[in-house]
Amino acid sequence: MSYEDIKAEICDVCHKMWQLGWVAANDGNVTVKLDDGTFLATPTGISKSFITPEKLVRIDAEGKVLEAKEGYRPSSEIKMHMRCYKDRDDVGAVLHAHPPTATGFAVAHIPLDRYDMIETVVSLGSIPITPYGTPSTYEVPEAIAPYIQDHDAVLLENHGALTVGADLIGAYYKMETVELFAKINLVAYQLGGPQEISKENIDKLIKLRSYYGVTGRHPGYRHYAKD
Repeated sequence: MSYEDIKAEICDVCHKMWQLGWVAANDGNVTVKLDDGTFLATPTGISKSFITPEKLVRIDAEGKVLEAKEGYRPSSEIKMHMRCYKDRDDVGAVLHAHPPTATGFAVAHIPLDRYDMIETVVSLGSIPITPYGTPSTYEVPEAIAPYIQDHDAVLLENHGALTVGADLIGAYYKMETVELFAKINLVAYQLGGPQEISKENIDKLIKLRSYYGVTGRHPGYRHYAKD
Protein backbone atom coordinates (compact mmCIF):
# COMPACT_ATOMS: atom_id res chain seq x y z
CA MET A 1 0.00 0.00 0.00
CA SER A 2 1.12 3.56 -0.64
CA TYR A 3 1.73 6.00 2.20
CA GLU A 4 -1.47 7.85 1.36
CA ASP A 5 -3.47 4.61 1.17
CA ILE A 6 -2.27 3.62 4.64
CA LYS A 7 -3.32 7.01 5.99
CA ALA A 8 -6.76 6.62 4.39
CA GLU A 9 -7.13 3.14 5.88
CA ILE A 10 -6.29 4.41 9.37
CA CYS A 11 -8.95 7.10 9.03
CA ASP A 12 -11.49 4.54 7.81
CA VAL A 13 -10.82 2.28 10.79
CA CYS A 14 -11.02 5.23 13.21
CA HIS A 15 -14.39 6.24 11.79
CA LYS A 16 -15.67 2.65 12.05
CA MET A 17 -14.51 2.45 15.69
CA TRP A 18 -16.48 5.59 16.51
CA GLN A 19 -19.57 4.50 14.57
CA LEU A 20 -19.58 1.16 16.40
CA GLY A 21 -19.41 2.91 19.77
CA TRP A 22 -16.01 1.49 20.68
CA VAL A 23 -14.69 4.95 21.55
CA ALA A 24 -16.11 8.20 22.91
CA ALA A 25 -14.65 11.69 23.04
CA ASN A 26 -10.88 11.29 22.56
CA ASP A 27 -10.68 7.59 23.50
CA GLY A 28 -8.63 4.97 21.70
CA ASN A 29 -5.56 5.03 19.49
CA VAL A 30 -4.25 3.36 16.34
CA THR A 31 -0.74 2.82 15.01
CA VAL A 32 0.66 1.22 11.87
CA LYS A 33 4.27 0.24 11.22
CA LEU A 34 5.70 1.49 7.92
CA ASP A 35 8.25 -0.25 5.71
CA ASP A 36 11.02 2.12 6.80
CA GLY A 37 10.57 1.20 10.47
CA THR A 38 8.71 4.37 11.41
CA PHE A 39 5.08 4.51 12.47
CA LEU A 40 1.88 6.39 11.74
CA ALA A 41 -0.21 7.17 14.81
CA THR A 42 -3.48 8.86 15.63
CA PRO A 43 -3.00 12.16 17.48
CA THR A 44 -4.02 12.75 21.07
CA GLY A 45 -7.00 14.91 21.98
CA ILE A 46 -9.06 14.28 18.84
CA SER A 47 -12.21 12.20 18.44
CA LYS A 48 -11.77 9.25 16.08
CA SER A 49 -14.79 10.57 14.17
CA PHE A 50 -12.78 13.67 13.22
CA ILE A 51 -9.56 11.96 12.14
CA THR A 52 -8.37 12.93 8.65
CA PRO A 53 -5.10 11.99 6.89
CA GLU A 54 -3.33 15.29 7.51
CA LYS A 55 -3.93 14.95 11.28
CA LEU A 56 -1.96 11.71 11.59
CA VAL A 57 1.55 11.89 13.00
CA ARG A 58 4.65 9.92 12.01
CA ILE A 59 6.92 8.81 14.85
CA ASP A 60 10.01 6.69 15.40
CA ALA A 61 10.32 3.59 17.62
CA GLU A 62 10.92 5.79 20.67
CA GLY A 63 7.73 7.77 20.07
CA LYS A 64 9.61 10.87 18.86
CA VAL A 65 7.60 12.94 16.38
CA LEU A 66 9.13 12.95 12.90
CA GLU A 67 6.29 14.52 10.93
CA ALA A 68 3.13 16.25 12.16
CA LYS A 69 1.02 19.34 11.78
CA GLU A 70 1.82 22.04 14.30
CA GLY A 71 0.32 21.20 17.68
CA TYR A 72 -0.30 17.53 16.90
CA ARG A 73 1.38 14.74 18.86
CA PRO A 74 0.73 11.05 19.58
CA SER A 75 -1.14 9.81 22.63
CA SER A 76 0.89 9.23 25.77
CA GLU A 77 -0.40 5.65 25.53
CA ILE A 78 1.90 5.16 22.55
CA LYS A 79 4.23 3.36 25.01
CA MET A 80 1.80 0.43 24.99
CA HIS A 81 1.86 0.25 21.20
CA MET A 82 5.64 0.46 20.99
CA ARG A 83 6.01 -2.42 23.45
CA CYS A 84 3.92 -4.62 21.13
CA TYR A 85 6.17 -3.79 18.16
CA LYS A 86 9.32 -4.28 20.21
CA ASP A 87 8.29 -7.70 21.51
CA ARG A 88 6.61 -8.98 18.33
CA ASP A 89 8.35 -8.58 14.97
CA ASP A 90 5.25 -9.97 13.24
CA VAL A 91 3.07 -7.06 14.38
CA GLY A 92 2.31 -4.41 11.78
CA ALA A 93 -0.54 -2.59 13.52
CA VAL A 94 -1.92 -2.03 17.02
CA LEU A 95 -5.43 -0.96 17.95
CA HIS A 96 -6.68 0.16 21.36
CA ALA A 97 -10.34 0.87 22.05
CA HIS A 98 -13.09 0.60 24.67
CA PRO A 99 -15.70 -1.69 23.07
CA PRO A 100 -18.48 -1.58 25.70
CA THR A 101 -19.23 -5.26 26.28
CA ALA A 102 -15.62 -6.44 26.22
CA THR A 103 -14.64 -3.52 28.44
CA GLY A 104 -17.46 -4.52 30.78
CA PHE A 105 -15.72 -7.86 31.25
CA ALA A 106 -12.43 -6.02 31.88
CA VAL A 107 -14.11 -3.81 34.47
CA ALA A 108 -15.71 -6.85 36.12
CA HIS A 109 -12.32 -8.63 36.08
CA ILE A 110 -13.79 -11.55 34.11
CA PRO A 111 -11.42 -12.80 31.38
CA LEU A 112 -12.81 -14.05 28.10
CA ASP A 113 -10.86 -17.28 28.48
CA ARG A 114 -13.62 -19.82 27.86
CA TYR A 115 -13.25 -21.89 24.71
CA ASP A 116 -16.94 -21.90 23.86
CA MET A 117 -17.24 -20.21 20.44
CA ILE A 118 -15.79 -21.98 17.39
CA GLU A 119 -14.69 -18.88 15.46
CA THR A 120 -12.99 -17.32 18.48
CA VAL A 121 -11.16 -20.53 19.35
CA VAL A 122 -9.74 -20.58 15.81
CA SER A 123 -8.87 -16.90 15.48
CA LEU A 124 -7.79 -15.88 18.99
CA GLY A 125 -8.04 -18.60 21.61
CA SER A 126 -8.34 -17.23 25.14
CA ILE A 127 -8.50 -13.49 25.77
CA PRO A 128 -6.90 -12.75 29.15
CA ILE A 129 -7.05 -9.68 31.35
CA THR A 130 -3.70 -7.98 31.92
CA PRO A 131 -2.97 -6.47 35.37
CA TYR A 132 -3.98 -2.91 36.14
CA GLY A 133 -1.68 -0.18 34.85
CA THR A 134 -1.94 3.59 35.14
CA PRO A 135 -2.61 5.05 31.66
CA SER A 136 0.22 7.02 30.05
CA THR A 137 2.85 5.32 32.23
CA TYR A 138 5.17 2.38 31.64
CA GLU A 139 2.95 0.34 33.96
CA VAL A 140 0.70 -0.55 31.02
CA PRO A 141 3.38 -1.88 28.63
CA GLU A 142 4.92 -3.80 31.52
CA ALA A 143 1.52 -5.28 32.35
CA ILE A 144 0.82 -6.48 28.80
CA ALA A 145 4.34 -7.80 28.09
CA PRO A 146 3.84 -11.30 29.60
CA TYR A 147 0.66 -11.80 27.55
CA ILE A 148 1.42 -10.30 24.16
CA GLN A 149 3.84 -13.06 23.17
CA ASP A 150 1.03 -15.62 22.96
CA HIS A 151 -2.07 -13.49 22.46
CA ASP A 152 -3.22 -11.17 19.66
CA ALA A 153 -5.98 -9.74 21.86
CA VAL A 154 -6.07 -8.84 25.54
CA LEU A 155 -8.39 -7.04 27.91
CA LEU A 156 -6.84 -4.25 29.97
CA GLU A 157 -8.03 -4.37 33.56
CA ASN A 158 -10.55 -1.57 34.24
CA HIS A 159 -9.58 0.03 30.94
CA GLY A 160 -10.46 -1.51 27.57
CA ALA A 161 -9.04 -3.86 24.94
CA LEU A 162 -5.93 -4.12 22.79
CA THR A 163 -5.43 -6.07 19.57
CA VAL A 164 -2.47 -6.54 17.25
CA GLY A 165 -2.24 -7.76 13.68
CA ALA A 166 0.08 -8.20 10.74
CA ASP A 167 -1.76 -5.20 9.27
CA LEU A 168 -4.39 -2.74 10.39
CA ILE A 169 -7.40 -4.57 8.98
CA GLY A 170 -6.23 -7.73 10.75
CA ALA A 171 -6.02 -5.88 14.07
CA TYR A 172 -9.43 -4.30 13.44
CA TYR A 173 -11.06 -7.67 12.68
CA LYS A 174 -9.64 -9.06 15.91
CA MET A 175 -11.22 -6.22 17.88
CA GLU A 176 -14.54 -6.99 16.17
CA THR A 177 -14.15 -10.62 17.21
CA VAL A 178 -13.37 -9.66 20.81
CA GLU A 179 -16.47 -7.48 21.13
CA LEU A 180 -18.81 -9.98 19.46
CA PHE A 181 -17.41 -12.79 21.60
CA ALA A 182 -18.03 -10.68 24.71
CA LYS A 183 -21.63 -10.02 23.64
CA ILE A 184 -22.26 -13.72 22.99
CA ASN A 185 -20.78 -14.71 26.34
CA LEU A 186 -22.82 -12.08 28.17
CA VAL A 187 -26.00 -13.61 26.71
CA ALA A 188 -24.73 -17.12 27.49
CA TYR A 189 -24.17 -16.18 31.15
CA GLN A 190 -27.74 -14.87 31.28
CA LEU A 191 -28.98 -18.20 29.90
CA GLY A 192 -27.23 -20.29 32.51
CA GLY A 193 -23.56 -20.10 31.55
CA PRO A 194 -21.35 -20.81 28.50
CA GLN A 195 -20.82 -24.48 27.63
CA GLU A 196 -17.23 -25.13 26.69
CA ILE A 197 -15.97 -27.17 23.76
CA SER A 198 -14.15 -30.41 24.55
CA LYS A 199 -10.33 -30.47 24.55
CA GLU A 200 -10.37 -32.89 21.60
CA ASN A 201 -12.44 -30.52 19.51
CA ILE A 202 -10.45 -27.49 20.64
CA ASP A 203 -7.29 -29.15 19.34
CA LYS A 204 -8.99 -29.79 16.00
CA LEU A 205 -10.10 -26.17 15.75
CA ILE A 206 -6.60 -24.83 16.49
CA LYS A 207 -5.19 -27.02 13.72
CA LEU A 208 -7.62 -25.35 11.30
CA ARG A 209 -5.73 -22.05 11.63
CA SER A 210 -3.24 -23.06 8.94
CA TYR A 211 -6.06 -24.26 6.67
CA TYR A 212 -7.83 -20.91 6.98
CA GLY A 213 -4.58 -18.94 6.69
CA VAL A 214 -4.97 -17.31 10.10
CA THR A 215 -1.90 -15.26 11.03
CA GLY A 216 -0.61 -14.12 14.40
CA ARG A 217 -0.08 -15.85 17.71
CA HIS A 218 -2.37 -18.27 19.55
CA PRO A 219 -2.13 -19.41 23.18
CA GLY A 220 -3.19 -22.96 22.30
CA TYR A 221 -4.77 -25.30 24.78
CA ARG A 222 -1.91 -24.94 27.28
CA HIS A 223 -3.28 -21.55 28.39
CA TYR A 224 -6.77 -22.93 28.81
CA ALA A 225 -7.83 -22.18 32.38
CA LYS A 226 -9.99 -25.30 32.79
CA ASP A 227 -7.36 -27.88 31.77
